[in-house]
Amino acid sequence: MKILVCICQTPDTTAKIEFTNANTQFNTSGVQYILNPTDEWYALVRALELKEQNGGSVTVVTVGKADTEQNIRKALAIGADDAVRIDANPDDAYVVGTHIADYAAGKGYDIIFTGKETIDYNGFSVPGVVAELLDLPQVSLAAHLTMDGNTATIDREIEGGIERVQVSTPFLVSAQKGMAEQRIASMKGIMSARTKPLQVVAPKDVKPLATVAYYELPAKRQTVKLIAPEHAADLVRLLHEEAKVI
Repeated sequence: MKILVCICQTPDTTAKIEFTNANTQFNTSGVQYILNPTDEWYALVRALELKEQNGGSVTVVTVGKADTEQNIRKALAIGADDAVRIDANPDDAYVVGTHIADYAAGKGYDIIFTGKETIDYNGFSVPGVVAELLDLPQVSLAAHLTMDGNTATIDREIEGGIERVQVSTPFLVSAQKGMAEQRIASMKGIMSARTKPLQVVAPKDVKPLATVAYYELPAKRQTVKLIAPEHAADLVRLLHEEAKVI
């Protein structure tokens, strides 16, 4: 079984968010980057489990510059066999998806895994772009996947319940919580990751379909006002005059 896992790096969830250049660029100064959790915990780990059960190989691919290689090596340490870095800036979902689809075309991947979404933009767009450009069936929000030969049975969350679908390889699946359990890289894995192949691929000329007009931080939370139980009248007045909910 030949599997491709799409990964990316995102700012650590504890990173301080600031913008520069008239709020049109994310300030990367001092920001620690991590492997996107849904790519790492669910997509990559389930791909590795399938390889262990059925044989084959797991390749990870990302769109990014040289600063992504530390997190690529982390994916290799967890268990991926090799990695590909498409040497381009991930300007928007269309650019990322087009580069990945261009790389994957004709290489015979049985399954392409992505995480549900990235934790920075939460756009949930790249899987659809890749699947469309490769003319593959896509199953999104997948929480469970089993294989029987070339047929996958997948449970995905829908409004009010779980939908079970079957799809034959090749296909693309975006994984979320429930698909697998997080793995920690072993010392042996960390050491072997240093020598595993990491191919750098020159990108084709792809123009983004979207540009950033500006970024804006959410409004700061207002200070909480505490009202003593014996002053219920003040609570009613504040709800009426300030909160305007009654």
